[in-house]
Order: sequence, then structure tokens, then C-alpha cells
Amino acid sequence: MEHVPPPAEELALLDRELAELDARRAQLLTRRTWLLAALRPPAPAAAPGWNPSGWGAPPGGPAQPWGYVPKRPSAPRGAQNVLLTLGGLLLTVAAVAFTLVSWGSMGIGGRSAVLAAVTLGALIAPAVLLRRGLAATAEALAALALVLTLLDVYAVHAVAAPDADGLGFTAVASAVLAALWSAYGLALGTLRLPLPAAVVLAQWPLLFWAWAAGAPALVVGWALLATAVLDGSIAVWGKGAGVRVTACVGGSAMGFSALMVGLALSTTASGPLGAAAPGALLLAAAAAALAGAWRASKGFARTGGVVAGLAAVAAVGGVPAAALPGGWRVLAYLLCGLALTGVVRAGVPRDAARGVLVASGAVVAGSLVWALPPLAAVLLGPVTLLSDVWAGSPEGFRSALGTTLPWSELAAAPVVLALVAGLLGAAYRWWPSVVRITAPLAAPRAADTGTPGAGLLGGPGAGAPGAAGAAAPWSGWSGWTTWSGAGAGAGRRPSAATLRGVAGAGAVALGWGAVLLAGALLDVPYALAVAGETALVGGLLVLAVRGAGGGRGAPAMPVTALVAAVAGAVSAGVLSLASEGASYAVFGALAALFAGAAVRAGAALPRAVFAVAAVVWGTVLTGLAGRSLGLAPQETAPLVLVAPALTVLLGARLRRNPVALPVELTGALGALVAVGLAVSDAPFLALVLALCGVLAAGAAVRPERRPVAGYLAAALFVLATWVRLAASEVSFPEAYTLPVTVPALVVGVLRRRRDPEASSWTAYGPGLAATLLPSMAVAWTDTDWLRPLLLGAAALVITLLGARYRLQALLLLGGAVLALDGLHELAPYVVQVAGALPRWLPPALAGLLLLVVGATYEQRLRDARRLREALGRMR
Repeated sequence: MEHVPPPAEELALLDRELAELDARRAQLLTRRTWLLAALRPPAPAAAPGWNPSGWGAPPGGPAQPWGYVPKRPSAPRGAQNVLLTLGGLLLTVAAVAFTLVSWGSMGIGGRSAVLAAVTLGALIAPAVLLRRGLAATAEALAALALVLTLLDVYAVHAVAAPDADGLGFTAVASAVLAALWSAYGLALGTLRLPLPAAVVLAQWPLLFWAWAAGAPALVVGWALLATAVLDGSIAVWGKGAGVRVTACVGGSAMGFSALMVGLALSTTASGPLGAAAPGALLLAAAAAALAGAWRASKGFARTGGVVAGLAAVAAVGGVPAAALPGGWRVLAYLLCGLALTGVVRAGVPRDAARGVLVASGAVVAGSLVWALPPLAAVLLGPVTLLSDVWAGSPEGFRSALGTTLPWSELAAAPVVLALVAGLLGAAYRWWPSVVRITAPLAAPRAADTGTPGAGLLGGPGAGAPGAAGAAAPWSGWSGWTTWSGAGAGAGRRPSAATLRGVAGAGAVALGWGAVLLAGALLDVPYALAVAGETALVGGLLVLAVRGAGGGRGAPAMPVTALVAAVAGAVSAGVLSLASEGASYAVFGALAALFAGAAVRAGAALPRAVFAVAAVVWGTVLTGLAGRSLGLAPQETAPLVLVAPALTVLLGARLRRNPVALPVELTGALGALVAVGLAVSDAPFLALVLALCGVLAAGAAVRPERRPVAGYLAAALFVLATWVRLAASEVSFPEAYTLPVTVPALVVGVLRRRRDPEASSWTAYGPGLAATLLPSMAVAWTDTDWLRPLLLGAAALVITLLGARYRLQALLLLGGAVLALDGLHELAPYVVQVAGALPRWLPPALAGLLLLVVGATYEQRLRDARRLREALGRMR
């Protein structure tokens, strides 16, 4: 049944499409205009003094498209600015050198006169120059005047007040200079340097005053905050972009420093009363940031909201946190962070409120990150049991984890996970109420999205599952929609169904983690821990199956349940390895649960995952059975092949079902495990390879598996034969291989007569390989001449027959064996010749060969293509 979106959503989608079409049309029209200009004949040369409208285009052609701007020579004004800047720098260097070097050779009167005259002249000159329109020169002299005033301050301290405290004098001097340059900049409003310089100087009076007075850290924090508030005021009401940018940078630095001071004092306080004073500083910083966000533009408003939210959490949460044990402090901050969500009803401007909500999310995320290490220890801790399987049931859950975490300090971790999971679950359950409450913040302006009325949480324009032809990558998983409008609109905002699914997924994952952590912290008995983890896997599978069976909404929650079920199953299975009975019970239950989930699931991909997991658990059960029977690893290998055999039978039953291939591939991996177990014992390895060949032959009965399984079965049978011959130390393998090769070739001839289009590899490949390859392996180590001679002659005949009848298998197999046999015979002589040659000759020959190949590369490439085509035409 095709999904039809509501009229409002469909209208929003149409608006997006029309906007894209308009943009594309404008681009094509621009390109068309340039092409028309390119097709016109070149205009005649312009007479001297004529200024055409197309001036600046390349000679003899139209103007370049796509925003091309021709280069022009540097304007005289630019060269003038460079000269003025260099002159100002040289004057500044001269003034500094004079003050530091020549100052001591003059008397007090001379010093005062020189400084007063030079500084006064540098301050007056810009005003005169501005009246004559020399703004650049005025800026250079203003910069010189700024440096001179700083030198004046240094000189006054060095001569007139040498005993004054340096920090206190610096505080007073920076305040006086800030006031002076503010008045100077306001009086000469055209200059761009004085007011930003005054802002920079205004950063230091309060800080140096607190430092000079030996004030405690809290007072320093208040001084930093007051300076940041002053900067914020300048940023809002200041004159000119340079002043506002300078104030923003200074306010950010001072505000961040104040927050760090308050946070450090709050987190190290000895009790609630000690945390109250830094909390007041943090609250004041939060109020200042929120006040700035109230009047700022979109980006700054959101940043201010984030800062205000984090500062408020640190301020309010730090007081109760100071009274709690170390492991429970995070809960105080988490509760304060969750309380920030009340901003949606506080009448705060939308962008600032969004910033506060981001701060709330950051606090929650930080709390969850704090709880992740113990959860990871619970999930990964049982891996230590792999080194000593069935060593005996431990007394408690923690004993099986093999970790030394301070569990007493992590008591709040499951509470944090459960609290956040409960809130996310409540949001998932009452999602319409969440949408209604957050509607004032969720509906962006038309300028934000390019679509009138576009909504973030499912309002008009939010998009709908399946809208605009969005295809579901998980076939059968209903409601798959990742982005609103299938990517048609600007911003690609997530739809309501996606956000609700994310909330449900978070609730599932965090709730599962909370239960696991609670069991570890309570140190429940081992049997209860194993049973509990297995039961949790069953519950997660129920959620995953319901989501995969056609439920409405985004698939985030069932996908999360599926991933958590697989992870929990692995953890529970490894945890059960401490006890033999627990291992059989857990892996048997897991195999049954995942098999049942595969039967009940409605979508192809989750059903395949369930079936693959069931096969894996069944394979583990067969390995456990071998250990219970006291079998060696190589003796257990044939028993492990039971699960691959069942997958072959199941694949024959499922036929072309999408689940069949993943299940059979998983069975093939189980067969590979069996081969690995038997590799240390050649007779058992031959048996296992033969059994794997039987399974592959059984799969090759089906037409859809025949192209791969048939070749695999033949290769496995041949390999099993070789291994068996090597294990029996047979020196004449031809006595065993030729009786197989002859009837196999006869069968191949009969096959080719019935089906001339059959491949030579299918007809003759297995029979020839059964003799040629083992004989080649023996001949390579044979010091006698008879076998290599006979093998080379046979390979030559086979190669010639393949070339004569255009049979690819005969040509390639015979040619390869003939080449290897010849190399074996020539190897001693090649070694002798190589030893007699000079050392420089082989590299020289190799280099010459490379040069020849490089020079005739194209010809060699054509020869290789012709050879490939000739081989491809063979059967």
C-alpha cells in the first residue's frame, strides 16, 4: 500500500522541488549567456580613449563565466599603504630604541620635554591629516602614538615612581590609557585603531588590581567576570566591527577564565557552604551569558545559551555534589542538567533556548560517558574465562568478570543509566505531548530551511516515512525514514518518526546497560547473573522481532535491540564458560531464541542476522560436545561439521530465500573452523576435507549453487586425496591417482559429447588435477630423472591437445605443469650460471629488460589483450 503524505507535508515537498528547479534554471541561463557570447565574432579593436562596457574581458573573446575576475595592477593606494606601514614600523622601532638606550643620557627635564612633545605631536597629527583626507597616514601615526603612550607609562614608572608596585601601577595605567584612547577614538571617529586598542587595554585593570591586592581566587574570578560583562556590553553597543570583534574575543577569554576559576573552586569545595560562593560566581556568569544571548544573533545566541546552561548546572549542582560521596556527585549534576529542559516553557528566545537544551544534552552525555567504563567491564570482563574454560562456577558475578574496578565508587552508574533510560522511554511513549511542548522551539523560520513552515519534530514540512519515494534499505522493515523529505530540502532535518525512534533506541540500550550494571554492583550469584543475561537477550529479541515485523515508525529502536541482543548473547555465552552445565544451557537457549526470532521476523535483513547467530551458537554447542567427550581438537573437528551439514540441508529447504545464502556462508565458516582444528593431524585433516567436499557436493546439487559449490567440492576432494597420500608417505602417488584420473576423463569426454558447450574445466579439470598436481609436488623433490621426464612428456601432450582442440583447462594445466617441471630441471644449471656471472650483470640485465618492456609497453599490452581474448574463446 503506497503511503500518501498529508497535504501540508506534500506542499512542503513540492516547494522544495520547485526551489531546486529555479536554482538549476538560473544556472543554465547563465551558462547559455556565456555560450552565446562565445559564438559571436570578436569585436573590432577599440579606439584610444574609448571605454567599452566589456572592459576587462580577455582580448578577442567574451568575459569568462563562473565568477572569473581578471587580475588588475596594484592600485597606487595599495602601494601607499605599504609605504606608510613600513614608515610607522620604523618610527616605532626608533622610539623604542630611544627610550631604552638614549633615555639615561638626558636629564629629567629633557626627558619630560621630549616625551611630551613627541607624544603630543603624534596625537595631534592624525586630526590634521584627517582634515586633508590622508586617512592612511593618520592611521600610521595613530599606531605610533599608541606605542608612545605605552612608552610614556614605562618611563613614568621608571623615573617618577620607581618604588610603586608594578602590578598596581599597571592596573591604574591600563585604566587611564583605556579611557584616554576611548575618548581619542570617539573624538576622531574615522580612525579604526584607537577604539579596539582601548578595548584591549580595558581587559587588564580589574585583573591586575586583584592580583596586586593579593585577592583570593574567588575575587579574581569576579574580576574576570566583570571584565567579560564589560566586553559583552561593548560587543552589543560598540561602534564598528573592529571594536565588536575585539570585545567578543576578549569577553570570551575572560569569561572562560572566570568559569574555570568558579568550576575549580566548586569541585574542590569541602562542603555545601564552601561551594555556595563559587556557585554564585557561576550563576552570575550564567546570567550574563543568557543576557548576552537574549540580544545576540542566531549563532552567538546559541553559544550563549550553551554557556549559560553549563554554568548553571555547575553552579546549582556543585552545592549538593559537595555533600555527596565521590561516586554520587555525577547524579547531582545530571539532575540539574535534566532540569534545564524546563527552558522550553521559560519564555527564553528560541535560539538561546536551543543552546540551553544543547547544554542539557551535553551534561547528560557526559554522565553517560562516565558510566560507560563499568558497563564495558561487565560486557568484556568474561573474556578472561576463555583461558580456563570450565574451571568451575565462581561465587559471584564480579568474580567472573576478572576486573579490579572500584565498584563502591561506581554505585551511581546504574542509577544514571536507568534515569536517562526512563526519561527517554517516557518521551517515546508520550511523543505527541513532547512535540506539542517543544513546538515553539522546533518550528524554524522559513530562512532556516528554505521552506515555509518546515518543522523539526513533525510539524508542516517535517516529512513523513516513505515520502518522496524514499526506499527502505532493510526490505520489510516498515517505517524506514532517516531524513525528512528524503533529502529534498535544505538542512535535511530528521523527521518526527526518526527522532522518536532514536528516543526509543536510547531507552532500550540504556535500560539494558542499567540492569547489567546493577547485577555487577550487587554482586548477584553466578547462576543468577548467567540466567539474567540470557533472559535480557530474550527480551531484546522480542523488541527486535516486533520492530522487524511491520511496526510503524523509524527502525532505530529494533536495530538497537538487535545489536544489543547480539552483544548480550556474546557476553552471556562467554560468561557461561566457567561452568559446563551453564555453557550447554546458555548456548542451547541462545540457539533456540535466535532461531525462533529468525522464524518470527518479518524483514529479510534482521531475519538473516538472527539465523546466522543461531548457526554460530549451534556450532559452539558441537565444539562443547567434543570437549565433554574428552576428544582432542582434531577428533572434535568431524563433530563440528554437524552444524555446516545442517546449514546445507536448511539451504536446500529455503532455496532462493534471501536468508539461505548468509546461513550457508556461516556454515562454511564453521567448516573452516573444523579444518583449523584438524590441521595438526594429517589423517584427520584428510577426513575433514573429504567430509567438507561431500557437503559442498550436496550444495552443488542445487542449480543456483552449482557454479561455486561444484568447483569447491572437486578441489576439496583432490586436496583430501593429496593430504591422505602425504600422510601415508606414498612415494608413487600415480598408483592412486591414475585410477581416479582415467574414469574421470572418460566421464568428461561423455559429458562433452552430450553438451559441447560444457566448460573444459568441468569436464577435464578435476581428473587432470588429480594426477598432475600430486605428481608435480613429488617430482619437485625427486632427484631421479625418470618421473620428471615422464611428467614433462605428459604435460607437453596435454598442452598440445589443449591448443589443438582449444580447451582452456588442458592448455593452462598442462602448460603450468610443463613450465614448473622445466624450471625444476634447469634450476641447478641456472644456479651455476648465476654464480659464474659478475655481480653487476643481473641488475644490468633486469634494468635492460625493464627499459625494453617500457619502450614497447603499448605493444606488450596489446599482446596481453589478444592472449586474454584467445583464452576467453576457449571452452
